[in-house]
Amino acid sequence: MNKTIRNTSVFVLLLVLALLGRATWVQAYEARALADDQKNRRNTIAQYAQPLGNIVVAGSPVTGSERSGGGTDLEYRRTYTDGELYAAVTGYSSQAYGATQLEGIYADVLDGTDDRLKNPLDAVTRKQQEPGTVLTTIDPAVQKAAYRALGNKKGAAVAVDPASGRILALASTPSYDPSRISGTNDGAAWQELTGDEDKPLVNRALRQPLPPGSTFKLVVAAAALEDGLYRSVDTATESPDPYTLPHTRTVLRNENASAPCENATIRTALRYSCNNVFGKMAADLGQDKVRAMAEKFGFNDAGLDVPVRAYASVYPSGMDPAQTALSGIGQFDVTATPLQMAMVSAAIANDGLLAAPHMVSEVVDSDGDPLASFEDGDTRRIVSSATAGQLRSAMVTVVEEGTGTNAAVAGAEVGGKTGTAQHGENNSKTPYAWFTSYAKDPSTGKQVAVAVMIEDSGAARSEVSGNGLAAPVAQKMMAAALK
Repeated sequence: MNKTIRNTSVFVLLLVLALLGRATWVQAYEARALADDQKNRRNTIAQYAQPLGNIVVAGSPVTGSERSGGGTDLEYRRTYTDGELYAAVTGYSSQAYGATQLEGIYADVLDGTDDRLKNPLDAVTRKQQEPGTVLTTIDPAVQKAAYRALGNKKGAAVAVDPASGRILALASTPSYDPSRISGTNDGAAWQELTGDEDKPLVNRALRQPLPPGSTFKLVVAAAALEDGLYRSVDTATESPDPYTLPHTRTVLRNENASAPCENATIRTALRYSCNNVFGKMAADLGQDKVRAMAEKFGFNDAGLDVPVRAYASVYPSGMDPAQTALSGIGQFDVTATPLQMAMVSAAIANDGLLAAPHMVSEVVDSDGDPLASFEDGDTRRIVSSATAGQLRSAMVTVVEEGTGTNAAVAGAEVGGKTGTAQHGENNSKTPYAWFTSYAKDPSTGKQVAVAVMIEDSGAARSEVSGNGLAAPVAQKMMAAALK
């Protein structure tokens, strides 16, 4: 054979082998990465090629699908029933802006591309199957009570079943209708929502930790009782009034100057929300003991999934004694979400056991067969049964005789704690109003734990209080849950 022809043949053979090798590499190793690339338009086309599966509340879907209409290769778009009411639960599924909350977490199930929906042959051919369904734990009556009671206030509310951990309500206001941004031509609505200074797209119930104010005193009281600093909620504390922060000349004042806060018991201190008692208590315990108790309740947990990831509530470290004292009244750098404060009340209501909070009970395929289930009552011990019982007793005093009277529910045992948290440098802005509570119906055994945060109600500064703004919201939620 001619040497030139032979060399050319070898060269061509090498090129063919290289081409085959590259094709094999792409198909065998890079196919999944290319298929999952966010810039791959085929994924979006596949996602909206058929009606999406639904997110269900109490047996009824709160989502749907409709044909997109002309001008797009995306055949279906998402629709929502009572979109503003359930936006904090569902999130949105947008052809242009992606998906959030449950819509985002379970996107593969809802569009039928999850491998668990396929039989072995379909998994190989990547055939798209009928979509699955997400079943939530939300109670529509409690959800409606929360949303309506919040009204035009900027805030959030959470209700949890203390025994099971089921989230019964998750509301954030101002809200938005996810249907407005579910298509490809909703740029004006998107700009309006993202440019709104009230941030309606923010889920305040899970993702906006703010100073919890005096609601955090429950955590400090739990730490003091568990540590043995005080024997019971009716033991007199060593709490001068006025109380000067350690190593400073700064006096920690009480909201009610005439309240009997000097050396007050924990019960009295919770009833009147005595800052001097809990500031000194935190300083006496030290930041490490307070932080340990806070972390038992869930603070500093960066991996709290319900299954939507909640932002971490924070109890800080590296504080000096004065800062530790301020942390004892839920100030300095302490922050919490409404979910976190609902967890505090839930653990106290559940005899010291905290059930893992969750708002999805089950994910099923088109035939109703389970793909994933979430157990109720996955609990861990936070405080002893004795400590929980004492705290419940003191919280009942707050509602019956103290600062939380607006939370009372006829015929039910209700315990709570108010909070008014400073906002802005030198408390220059309108404070945040908080309320956390639990309620039990002795005749039915039903129970619920609640937390409400009012970021801004439009009320005058002098009218802002946990009892005045947040407790009435909690009351309506608890009443709805116990029906």
